[in-house]
Formats: sequence, C-alpha cells, structure tokens
Amino acid sequence: MMLDSGTKFAMQPITTTSELAATCRRMAAHPFVTVDTEFLRETTYYPLLCVAQMATAEEAVVVDALAPGIDLSPFFSLMADEKVMKVFHAARQDIEIVWHRAELIPHPIFDTQVAAMVLGYGDSISYDQLVQRITGDSLDKSHRFTDWTRRPLSEAQLSYAVSDVTHLRDVYLALLDDLGRRGRADWVQEEMQVLTSADTYRMDPENAWQRLKTRVRKPKELAVLIEVAAWREREAQSRDVPRSRVLKDEVIADLAVQAPTTIERLKHLRSLPKGFERSRWGEAIVAAVTRGLERDMKTLPHLSRLPPSANATAVVELL
Repeated sequence: MMLDSGTKFAMQPITTTSELAATCRRMAAHPFVTVDTEFLRETTYYPLLCVAQMATAEEAVVVDALAPGIDLSPFFSLMADEKVMKVFHAARQDIEIVWHRAELIPHPIFDTQVAAMVLGYGDSISYDQLVQRITGDSLDKSHRFTDWTRRPLSEAQLSYAVSDVTHLRDVYLALLDDLGRRGRADWVQEEMQVLTSADTYRMDPENAWQRLKTRVRKPKELAVLIEVAAWREREAQSRDVPRSRVLKDEVIADLAVQAPTTIERLKHLRSLPKGFERSRWGEAIVAAVTRGLERDMKTLPHLSRLPPSANATAVVELL
C-alpha cells in the first residue's frame, strides 16, 4: 500500500476504546481530518456501521466499529469538534450514520462532491473519478461491495479503506485551493446547509411520502399515499428492516389509486402477493387507507402537474 511520505498507518484496525480515544486526541490537534465509513443496510432499515476510517496529514487509521466492547464516543466527539474540519465525499450517508448513532451532525464539514460540483466537475462526480482527475491515481474499487461485517478484516480490506481517506486529503487541498483562487468558497458553505441540517436526517413517518416517486393525480390518492407511506415507515423502523421488505413503492402507488377499504378489495390488488391480505398487515393497510380517505382534503399539499415528458405525471409540493 502506498501512503504519502510521513504518513503513519498500522496494518491493524483500532479495536479498543482507549486506543480510539488516544487517536482522536491526536487528530483533534489538526485543522482537518478526512473521514469515510463502510456500512451495510441491505437487510436493515438503519445503516449498520462496520468500519470508520480517518486520516490527517500525519496518520491514517481504520476503526473496527463492530469490535466487542468498543465505545465510539471519542469518534463522535471528534465529529462534533468545531476546531476540526471534517472532510467527506458524498457526505449524506456518512452523516446519517453519525446522526442515527449519536444524534449529532458532524460540524464543520466539507463535502468534496459538492465542491467539485461548484467548480464544474459535474453534479455528482464519483470519488474514484475525482481522485483520478485531480491526482492522476486510479483507485482499486474491487472491495467496494465486500462484506464489512466479516472478521477479521483482511489486509486488502484495510488497504482499500485507508486509501479512500488518504487520497481524500489531496483532493480536499486541491479543491480548497481552487475554490479560493476562483472566489467560490462561500458557494460551498451555502450548499452545506442542507447536509448539516438535522431535518435532513430525521425519519419522520409523516413525511415518508416525500421520498416516493409515483403517480399522484387526485387529492384522495395523495391522502392515501401519505397514510400508507407513514404506516410502512413506522413498520420498517420498528422491525429494523428495509422499507421494501414491508411494502414496495409500486404497491403503495397501487394502494393510493385503488384505495381498498376492505380485506376483500385488498385481496384483488395484483401488486400484492397472493394471500397477503390474510397476514397481520392486511388489516393495518386497510386502516391506513381508511385514515387517508377520512382526512380533510383542504389540509393536503397541492398537486403540481409535470410536463408530459417527465417520469411521473404529477409531483407534490408543500404549501
């Protein structure tokens, strides 16, 4: 593994709270720290943090977040340290993990994907593309979809993890310099407001419908959509399973249009698996549909038509 001259990296992950605390104290003395996380969420509602990697100008570390007995409080304290800039690429999912585990938003932060957009690299350039364009290096992404829950972590996994945050230092410094020369540093800070707002990460079931990309033409359809989406969100949260394990988006869309208010009517929905109406969820879905139909339609968000060429026939706008 190639690291910058002077960078220290022990080919062993941090597995104890005391070692993590000492590392975070050292890193807190630096003006910035680059951060990345590896997580799984294919089988859960909430992302499962497996690994966190960090780097300063002097060292790079990999933290085993699944190590028995480890307390990640020192890591979260560093994320909240106002004296240290936290540098991410495409920060939203990383921040979501910190918010879920510690109910805090890392601050201050710098998102290299946002900075790259401001500088004209494209709306959502990938990390490996950005590294290649700025440093000329090609990253090995073969471990992007590796199983980060398996232990022990392999040397290849550790190399992959630390490479992300060491390259991120060079990308950050280059973008920061370019922003300064072009007078666009304030533009990035404006874009950071959404990423650093707790409202971005609060998973309020009543707002779950806003995540859906579906066809909504009538107020009653919207009312049912809101109630069924809220029910699915609460169910997914309580069971810690992906939303799609409860109901797929297309089923919610079908329920909004068909609005079945009895088990018998629910039975005839083609989008539902055969026999679904007899499950414990059948009555709950009918109840959610009924709540939607009983809502005061005057309190609903307005429907706004999209052009015929758009993917959906209508979108919803908040009042």
